[in-house]
Amino acid sequence: MELVLQQKQKLNLMMTVELRQAISLLQYSTIDLYQFIREQELENPLIELVEREDKQLPFDGNMRSGGSDYSKNNPIDFLAAEDKDERKKLIEQVRWLDIEEWECNILIYLVNNLDANGYLPLNATEISSLLRIDEETVQHGIALLQQLEPIGVGARNFSECLLLQLKYHYPEEKVTEQIIMHHLENLANKKWQAIASTLKISLSEVKSAFDLIRTLNPRPCILDSRETEYLFPDIIIEKNAGKLDVYLNDGYLPKINFNNQYTDGLHDKNDLNFVQDKYRSFQMLVNSIEQRRNTILKITQAVLKKQAAFFTDGLTALQPLTLKEIADEINMHESTVSRATSNKTIQTPEGTIDFRIFFTSKIETADGNSTSQTKVKLLLEEFIREENKYKPHSDQKIADHFKTKKGITISRRTVAKYREELNIPSSSKRKEIRI
Repeated sequence: MELVLQQKQKLNLMMTVELRQAISLLQYSTIDLYQFIREQELENPLIELVEREDKQLPFDGNMRSGGSDYSKNNPIDFLAAEDKDERKKLIEQVRWLDIEEWECNILIYLVNNLDANGYLPLNATEISSLLRIDEETVQHGIALLQQLEPIGVGARNFSECLLLQLKYHYPEEKVTEQIIMHHLENLANKKWQAIASTLKISLSEVKSAFDLIRTLNPRPCILDSRETEYLFPDIIIEKNAGKLDVYLNDGYLPKINFNNQYTDGLHDKNDLNFVQDKYRSFQMLVNSIEQRRNTILKITQAVLKKQAAFFTDGLTALQPLTLKEIADEINMHESTVSRATSNKTIQTPEGTIDFRIFFTSKIETADGNSTSQTKVKLLLEEFIREENKYKPHSDQKIADHFKTKKGITISRRTVAKYREELNIPSSSKRKEIRI
């Protein structure tokens, strides 16, 4: 065995820093891009950001839509509203009760342990062990908790929540009470004949109880007080004189300037190397942002050409379209199209939607053409909405209808899958009984 030194030439694909940054920026939403630019300003002294005049940030809490000059400049408009969340309101109710201090402390503990829907996830034994008090005292505290408003708060399960509301609003409904206590599962599955036979009542009484239960609130106290989240589109499409114009909604991004003051008077070699490195970063950022703009606009224009019917006829006119088709159309890689369309929303004349809604898989039709999955779902929803509620169609009958009447071949399993995605129950649960 002999050790030798030899030279070889070979080609390797290498991901440069510039390419890596361009890929990252491509999948950012415009708001994420704004934050990234701000971070780069902190890291690179050669970057000087200049905010655009008369351009408010879409994520600024003080931003208002429309309004007069007075509303824009009136300082009263910028005062935060003192909204109390539901948990604080419950604690406030506790403090107004005419009870002992120890009872008040137990109640506050219970309120603070309610889940997001206002249910009490702990049983009496667990609370007794945690607070080191007897279970009878715990049960007394739970009874007090369940007297607070809204009625149903503090329930330990779904059935108890409905019972609390029923006993408060309809104390005379004993049949409905029995159904909630012992027959909720049968009621949910619409096995009304079984309920009627067990309780020895008529089907009309079961239906009346069902209609009454539907008026009760399964989530009477939602405690996860989240602030309203506003959706700000990354791309805007407008109709002008029958033509669709496309532009990026990035007018609030700051202008990126080169900071000349930092480079004045530099002579040290290490300082010059540092400046050269930061200058490359500055150029790379500017080029990556411009490349991102051009790529997104190019892809959007190609999608609009394919889905032009959507802007006149709505979702039912969406054509089957894949990422690969657009990639081939504009000579880009499929992964580039995927990144450019992810985390992006588009404001259209039809409303603000996710960019990915334009990409939908194909379903073959009898005439050799294809239709979009979205259109099939809309047709399914419409067909079920218009069906006979006393004799709803099974998934197999729906599949047969699509094949014979619409020329769309889909399996029973596909119908069931689409139905579940649309939150439509099965035929047995859709069935109404004739009284």
